[in-house]
Amino acid sequence: MDKLAAGAQITPMEWRDQGVLLAVRRHGESAAIIEVFTPTYGRHLGVVRGGAGRRLSPILQPGAQLDVSWRARLSDHLGAFTFEPVKSRAASVLNDPLALSGLNAVLAMASFALPERQPEQTLYTETQEVLDALVQGEGWLPLYLRWELSLLETMGFGLDLFSCAVTGETEGLAYVSPRTGRAVSRAGAGNWVDRLLPLPAGLLQDVPLTQQAMREGLALTGYFLTHRLAPALGDKPLPAARMRLLDRIIS
Repeated sequence: MDKLAAGAQITPMEWRDQGVLLAVRRHGESAAIIEVFTPTYGRHLGVVRGGAGRRLSPILQPGAQLDVSWRARLSDHLGAFTFEPVKSRAASVLNDPLALSGLNAVLAMASFALPERQPEQTLYTETQEVLDALVQGEGWLPLYLRWELSLLETMGFGLDLFSCAVTGETEGLAYVSPRTGRAVSRAGAGNWVDRLLPLPAGLLQDVPLTQQAMREGLALTGYFLTHRLAPALGDKPLPAARMRLLDRIIS
């Protein structure tokens, strides 16, 4: 006999963690479904009662840091969140269109790529770093570019940029193979140079990147996000928030 039909007692599932609010959508008249990225439980969804109401909606702004508690009758249920705000981020970038675009791009890309309920502690730490740099208003663009590289790595599409795929050398690296994601040196490029992607100078070092290097770097990550990651996720288009960020960087 089915245990549920027999009236067996079920222990509710619950946990508590701190995380970044990625997205909010209305659910019914006054509730909201929120999407939170935490170090221990990954990208996790749940309902917030009253989350779309006048008291809670100003707090539930994407990018906010929240102390969340999740509870459900069974582990595979959507479940419900209660939360305490830790800090807001959106308000700090509202008057900076580029930083606001960066914030939205990080949140949208994380929501787009990360599987539900799978811990990604390294990427979580890097996500916090780039979001906090956005709030401070300095030095966040290189962090964002390297965050996209980390996102590709986390999702199993990491680039090998430390040695030449042809010669094995670690000096003079200038290109990336769009087929393998491996670096290629100027000497190793040969007649294939027109088919390779530029590897921005300074991308792998902790040095300031020029605007040209940023453009080349985002074109590089964008290629692999579009041609490797997106097909693995069912050929979903990359979030529009990323394109809006690129438009602001290029303009």
